[in-house]
Amino acid sequence: MPRLSSIQPEAATGESAELFAAIKKSVGRVPNSFAMIGTHAPAALTAILGADRVLSKGSLPRADQETVKLIVSELGGCDYCVAGHTVVGKMAGLTPETMRKIRAGDATGDAKRDALVRFVRLLIKTRGTVDAAEVDLVRDAGYTERQLMEIALAVAVITFTNLANRINDTVIDFPAVE
Repeated sequence: MPRLSSIQPEAATGESAELFAAIKKSVGRVPNSFAMIGTHAPAALTAILGADRVLSKGSLPRADQETVKLIVSELGGCDYCVAGHTVVGKMAGLTPETMRKIRAGDATGDAKRDALVRFVRLLIKTRGTVDAAEVDLVRDAGYTERQLMEIALAVAVITFTNLANRINDTVIDFPAVE
């Protein structure tokens, strides 16, 4: 049960109303997570949406962005984001079986994606400077230095929404994940 209040997007005013209208125009509705964040911190929602726009114009393919977001959400225990990014992952071309393997840290059969999964899991589960050999492994798999920074941005974006939803216990308004 949600712990923080959310205004109905239709009742929003000011900056929140503008954000909700743009989200609804883009995706057809305002997901519960965005409604809650926009109710309390419209500037934070603006920042997250802006960072996602930056990612969408970058060189990291959408399926790889969703791979990152699924891993971080799974490891962080955010059921809301796992459900949401499973839907978006499917739109990005990931199969349900591939997404299950990504979340579990199992091999997907795609060497480049598996290197990404390994690298992101390492980033999330460890502390301190990443060993140079680990960076070389993900580079050798085909990721550029620019993409390494885009991976870091994707981690940052999803970490914020994971934390917001974990604080709130946001009601999941996406299909259940198997």
